[in-house]
Amino acid sequence: MSESVPVNVQILDKEYMISCPLEDKDALLQSAKVLNERMREVRDGGKVLGTERIAVMAALNIVHELLRHQSHHQGAVAAIQRDISRLEQKISGAISRRRLPEAVD
Repeated sequence: MSESVPVNVQILDKEYMISCPLEDKDALLQSAKVLNERMREVRDGGKVLGTERIAVMAALNIVHELLRHQSHHQGAVAAIQRDISRLEQKISGAISRRRLPEAVD
């Protein structure tokens, strides 16, 4: 089992201590940095008041972006799989033609 370590993160000028596995520390710090930046953008936009609402709007923006990237990724994976399938068919066809005995005139 992985050892947990306390990690201090700062989000909107508030400090939070979070326990996480040692191997996830860098990812946690990066995540906190992104969240802090997004929350500052929402807050500085001036349309949302209150830390809780700012957090919800920032989270919605992050999740929306994640879903958009996942959808794009899935489309790219499907296109690659179609290309691989076409290449496999071409290779199989070439191998089959190579194995056929040549016709004698």
